[in-house]
This record gives sequence, structure tokens and C-alpha cells, in this order.
Amino acid sequence: ERVRGYIEVLEQKASRLKNLTEDLVEASKASSGNISLELIPIHYTEILQQSLGEFEDKLAARSLQVLTTLPQEDILILADGRQLFRVLENLLNNCCKYALQGSRVYVDLQKGEEEATFTMKNISEAPLNVSPEELTERFVRGDVSRSTEGSGLGLSIAKSLTKLMNGKMKIEIDG
Repeated sequence: ERVRGYIEVLEQKASRLKNLTEDLVEASKASSGNISLELIPIHYTEILQQSLGEFEDKLAARSLQVLTTLPQEDILILADGRQLFRVLENLLNNCCKYALQGSRVYVDLQKGEEEATFTMKNISEAPLNVSPEELTERFVRGDVSRSTEGSGLGLSIAKSLTKLMNGKMKIEIDG
């Protein structure tokens, strides 16, 4: 029984180390631009709705209510579909891990003259004790006391991939 407990802990630690290694490789590739991108016209509204659908269960598990404001017409952007999904996945994962349980998440997509603007707002479960710029640095978490499974690389990867696809990512903290 005791040995089984040790094996279970070892499996958890090995899995965490594997995920961290994969995140490190991904972060390194993204920040160095060592990723091959295929920038093609992408239906932004569609990929956003698919991403939200993928996270429906995770969001529901934290009792997060998603309120979306999406345009009637689809928005076409030049992006790499796989990498854009990875950006949205990282942002939604972050929200599922760190948003205040039982709160609302606001998702907004707007079409501008030359660009599209995707905005996601949520209430952090813990007070954020870092600046918005620091949140997108590697290994940084909003609250140093957090002990969840995150590596602190998700926002850094999202920002790097967004930049590689000629986009901009900005984080604002209000309160």
C-alpha cells in the first residue's frame, strides 16, 4: 500500500516534469521565432467559439459564466490556425486556473478597420502582486503563493505566438 502511494506520487511528478519540459520547448521556440507559421485567412469568430466549446467543461467545473459579445458577421484575420488556437487555449486555461470561482468571464470580439480585437476579462481569485508586463515573462505567476500545476509559461507563450502572427497582446490589471 505504501509503495503504491510512492508510485502514484512519482507518476504525478513525472507527468508535471514532462509538461514543464514541453512548455519550456514551446516557450523557447515561440520567443526565438523558431516556429514555422502558415499565415492564412482564419475565421476568428469560429475559432474563438470552438475554443470556448473545448473549455465548456473546465469553465463549468469552476462555475465560471462566460458572457460573449461577438459580431454577427465573421471576422477574417491572417493567422496560423494551430498557433492561434494555442494562444486562446493558454488564455482560457489561465482563466480556468486563476479566475474567482463562481464569477463571470467576459469575452468580446470586435472588428476594426484594419484589425480585430479580442478581449477577455475575469476576476482573479487571488490579488495580483505583479505588474501586467511581468505576467507575460517566463515563470511568473500573478500570485507567488499559488501552488497550482501551472508552469508560469502560458502567457509568455501566448504573447510570443501573438507577436509572431503580427498581433499584439496587452494585459491590464484593474484593482
